[in-house]
Amino acid sequence: MVIDGDTGAEMSMLPDKLVGKLSSFFKVLGDDTRVKIIYALSRQELCVTDIAAQLDISQSAISHQLKQLRAEGLVRVRRDGKNIFYALDDNHVLDIINVAISHIRHKVRDGEL
Repeated sequence: MVIDGDTGAEMSMLPDKLVGKLSSFFKVLGDDTRVKIIYALSRQELCVTDIAAQLDISQSAISHQLKQLRAEGLVRVRRDGKNIFYALDDNHVLDIINVAISHIRHKVRDGEL
């Protein structure tokens, strides 16, 4: 098995900058609230009020988590007058979450988790 098309012919490490970005990406996904926000945004574009209502979490807490998701480039913003709407930046994040869910379900089914 190889990562990112590496043929294995020349065993080299990932560049440190890429490792740092990858680690930061997974750290952001390592929070229950942020995962729930990503799931909510995978279904539709939402404002802070709607996310807070769906997750039963304060608007302040949602705003704080969205700031971190935006900083990592996972969420984008659209302004419509005074309203600000959030959406997933692209489907790559959702693809990664879906692969992780598939992996976890597989492990649970096999009794490993």
